[in-house]
Amino acid sequence: MAVAEQEPVALIDGFAGEVLQPDDAAYDGARSVHNGLVDKRPALIARCRGTADVVAAVNAARENGWEVSIRGGGHNVAGTAVTDGGLMIDLSLLKGIHVDPAARTVHAQGGVLWKELNRETQLHGLAVTGGAISTTGIAGLTLGGGLGWLMTKLGLAADNLLSVELVTADGRVLTVSADEHPDLFWGLRGGGGNFGVATSFEYRLHPVGPMITGGLIAHPIDAAGDLLRFMRGFAEGIPDDLMFVAGCVHAPDGSGVPLAAVGVCHSGSLEDAEKDLAPLLEFGSPALSMIGPMPYEAVCQMLDDAYPKGALNYWKSTFLSELSDDAIDSMISQFESCPSPMTAMIVEHFHGEVTRVPVDATAVPHRQPGYNLVITGIWMDPSTTEANVAWTRDTYDAMAPFAESRRWLNYLPAEEADDTALHATFGPNYERLVELKSTYDPTNLFRLNANIKPR
Repeated sequence: MAVAEQEPVALIDGFAGEVLQPDDAAYDGARSVHNGLVDKRPALIARCRGTADVVAAVNAARENGWEVSIRGGGHNVAGTAVTDGGLMIDLSLLKGIHVDPAARTVHAQGGVLWKELNRETQLHGLAVTGGAISTTGIAGLTLGGGLGWLMTKLGLAADNLLSVELVTADGRVLTVSADEHPDLFWGLRGGGGNFGVATSFEYRLHPVGPMITGGLIAHPIDAAGDLLRFMRGFAEGIPDDLMFVAGCVHAPDGSGVPLAAVGVCHSGSLEDAEKDLAPLLEFGSPALSMIGPMPYEAVCQMLDDAYPKGALNYWKSTFLSELSDDAIDSMISQFESCPSPMTAMIVEHFHGEVTRVPVDATAVPHRQPGYNLVITGIWMDPSTTEANVAWTRDTYDAMAPFAESRRWLNYLPAEEADDTALHATFGPNYERLVELKSTYDPTNLFRLNANIKPR
């Protein structure tokens, strides 16, 4: 039931935060998320100041039959953080971070962004795998698995999760870990927002930085085929310390110049990085080369400008077991017809620690070496939305002959979260997730997500 259907609109008993309604001055800012294509209007926005507020909001939604959405960082491209006519539980004010450098752990609340977490952990030369875009929220990224620059060295963000404080559909507050509710802990590491509201996270930290080696190298688009074929060979046998992404992009300086580009993060010693990256730096005739020693925080922010808040986004992704010649040719051919000077086609290379975790160790089943292909349709002019969405879908279809039947959860468009896509997303772990959903959210209160339906 939508909140708007009830007269008068009920407020939330026991709530100490701020409740916004459509007429309030702060309402539009609070309902907006990173993807400007998302334009939904909650009837109420509950801006929480602590876990007790989350409990009050969850109880109100359950007791009144309201549709509920959960906003952490608001970065998810599918826009499931916002409900139309229901209750948005907004965690964006929950910014507490505590680093324990001796234990090498960090506790962080559900509204924290990766750049905020990195800022605190890097004071101690520590880090955990976080988003390749620093404005991503820790909550959604971690619950969806957590790809990032350190995944080849440390595994996913979810692989480094130690505990979660979770508010369940019945209003309980659980500490979830390997020792407490271990079945639920398994599901939270990659099962998305299906099981409750994660109000805080505890991560294991590792020595990284503050100075590492990273940056971008770009070649003229005419060299894309040669560059991607080179990267296919370069990827063989590279160390865990080295993570790269590669593909066809547009220059982020506003010129829209098409380029073939590689982004790298080498978290080992500066001497090892110089040796390991030498073949890449010596290849071809780059138009731009900006790879060298830099702060780890800078590596995590180097792609931010290409993904501005408010831009219109429609993304699709799939996995490639290899970068075959035909797959490379298809990528380049599709990119030539791209209607936006902001769109990119990127492959994220899977190797190292992320591929050593057993498929059934967490809810994330994607542990095979290979490439995650991400088609990031991005544009600014709403009048071109139809053309950009159509191009993204057509490009995904054109890459299908080279793709595996696997999908990454956090790149899944909202309208495609059906049984076929969910089986491709969770693979052999899907049925176990259904059982967990049936136990912890049998009425499917938390359904604005890539929804695992209870039995």
